[in-house]
Amino acid sequence: MKKILTFCLFLLTGMIAKAQDTDNYIAEHVAYAQGLMHDYKIPASVILAVAIHESAAGNSKIAQHLNNHFGVKGPNNNAEIRSSYRDYLNADESYSHFVEIMETREPFNNLFEKYDQYDYKGWTYGIRRCGYARSRSWASQVIGLIKKYELYQYDERPEGYEEPVYAAPVRRSTKNRRRTKIYTVKSGDNLSIIAKKKGTTVKALMQKNGMKKANLKPGQRIKF
Repeated sequence: MKKILTFCLFLLTGMIAKAQDTDNYIAEHVAYAQGLMHDYKIPASVILAVAIHESAAGNSKIAQHLNNHFGVKGPNNNAEIRSSYRDYLNADESYSHFVEIMETREPFNNLFEKYDQYDYKGWTYGIRRCGYARSRSWASQVIGLIKKYELYQYDERPEGYEEPVYAAPVRRSTKNRRRTKIYTVKSGDNLSIIAKKKGTTVKALMQKNGMKKANLKPGQRIKF
């Protein structure tokens, strides 16, 4: 029983320490993020949340060794770790480069016309759609960080600002979607035999495979 309590205390302590690390990370970088917001009109909440997400609040290897807080790839001169991510002189340079990417690279630079510095959801969904991350849940994770740590308070929203409503992208269900299957033609097969095996018709097979003639060769791949 004592061992179990000790283990639970260890886990709880680790969770608290992690939360404190994130709070400390925010306190360390919020002023610089707000400065970038003032200059470029990107929400400070988005800048901070993306950095927290991509660098594990400054605890990732590339943040520790390369000062890379946004997962930006490129050459580096670091001999301590082998990495495809670029290095920076300090965290501030990494923050500035992220904003530079948003400002100068297509299609990110189009986001400035669509969203203001108070619309953290629009910016986050927009950055995701522009290809910053492959994960479909990336935007919802970043927005989750903004809400959890109340990072929107640093966006200096004017009183009475009405937050635009965005529906999170819905993942299409593949439950009822029919997948195209492939059948490899064997010696002695013909379209009639294959259609009977697969519960379809010769006409359907020919249409699906763009066939004008019913001739088949062994090894030929047929969609059904």
